Amino acid sequence: MRIHFTGIAGAGMSAVALMMRDAGHVVSGSDADAFPPLSTYVESLGFPFFRSFAAANLPADLDVLVLGASAKLGGADNAEVAEARRRGVKVTTFPELVGEATQARLNTVVAGSFGKSTCTALMAHILKESGRDAGWMIGAISPSLPATGHWGTAPEVILEGDEYIVGPSDRRSKFVLYHPRDVLLTSLVHDHVNVFPTFADYEAPFRELLRLMPKDGLLVARQHPAIRAVERETASRIVWYDTAPCAGWYSEGVVYGETTRFTLVTPARRRIPLATTLLGEHNIENIVGVAAYLLERSLVTEAALQAAVLSFAGIRRRLDRLTSRSAVPVIEGFGSSYEKARSAIEAMLLHYPTRPLTVVFEPHTFSWRNRDALPWYDTVFDGAARVLVCPPPSHGADSHNQSSFDEILTRTAAAGVPTRGVRTADEATAELSALTGDEVVLLLSSGPLLGLPDSLPPVFEKLYGAAEAA
Repeated sequence: MRIHFTGIAGAGMSAVALMMRDAGHVVSGSDADAFPPLSTYVESLGFPFFRSFAAANLPADLDVLVLGASAKLGGADNAEVAEARRRGVKVTTFPELVGEATQARLNTVVAGSFGKSTCTALMAHILKESGRDAGWMIGAISPSLPATGHWGTAPEVILEGDEYIVGPSDRRSKFVLYHPRDVLLTSLVHDHVNVFPTFADYEAPFRELLRLMPKDGLLVARQHPAIRAVERETASRIVWYDTAPCAGWYSEGVVYGETTRFTLVTPARRRIPLATTLLGEHNIENIVGVAAYLLERSLVTEAALQAAVLSFAGIRRRLDRLTSRSAVPVIEGFGSSYEKARSAIEAMLLHYPTRPLTVVFEPHTFSWRNRDALPWYDTVFDGAARVLVCPPPSHGADSHNQSSFDEILTRTAAAGVPTRGVRTADEATAELSALTGDEVVLLLSSGPLLGLPDSLPPVFEKLYGAAEAA
């Protein structure tokens, strides 16, 4: 088939495009207002990529158009969608396409409020390094993998399962379309308040996901009260994991450093030493969950697991160090929700306990921009020395109860953290060019963040590169 992806610079869209190309289909795509790292990543993939939307972008023999869910794409009013419908071409979404394409495979859905991308990428990396050619779809870029999407020749497919809705006219959560045999459930904390106003609303699709699992399936779940409350929904076998002792799999003896070492304890109380270069306690939790799943399913050996965990280089934007010679490290985290932001900040405080932490934050997601989430700003930056806040984007502002920039700044400052608003990259760079040299800087967003992840590192290498890098 010939498949065109409208909105291909979305993380899920580009991953599915790669899966489909691997499966033998001919793909192309288009996007506008895309930003790095995904825009530059898509440009490197070798298939036609148009930087605007136009009817002329569609191949004459197009079979399927896949429409992304971003409000910026314009939905049914998009010129490519209108042209596809005029021709009678099927218009679908990437979750529907993934569900249809993988229905006969053994699908493992990695779900949860946070940790999905890291766990999916880590699982794919371990399987690849152990010689098992599983398929995968990941909504983030990992330097340890050749691509974000891969079809694979083994029966297994590892799918990052997003609970967000398919689109404005399809309120199903994406992951319920993925025919799960197995599920790795990392967390269950209220998120996406624009489409799930209450925790009960948010919890409902996770309950549905568990009900879809077969009796011979396997649920590997983090030991947490919210997950315990939904476990009865599945008829599958359940295995628990945690970073504290539990009846299932857990970690002990964690020693943090440039390489962090710990012991993985199995339900039979066998102890497996592991080491990782990933930062933060939350990544120990991620490793335990992935290891529990792979060893319970006997998909890898303990030796292969140990080697692959140590060699895993993480994923872009998840505590990704952007500088190599600067005495002031610049690290990029993913701040799409309160829990993800807190995990990144806590990792910085854990690994750089003596350095004042400056956070540059962009409230990019609907959750961060919604007035109902203003209480998040009361505690999210606890431990930071100061915060620079960028303006919230305006796309989709009329679809929810959007906070103003001033409201966000006022709420953050009221929490007692020195706060300053920066509207341009130059303003932010000027603020950060007056550091004393003993700080650490965390860039925190799920959006473009004024282009600072690209523009700031060379400035820091020049300003702070004379001293020995920390």
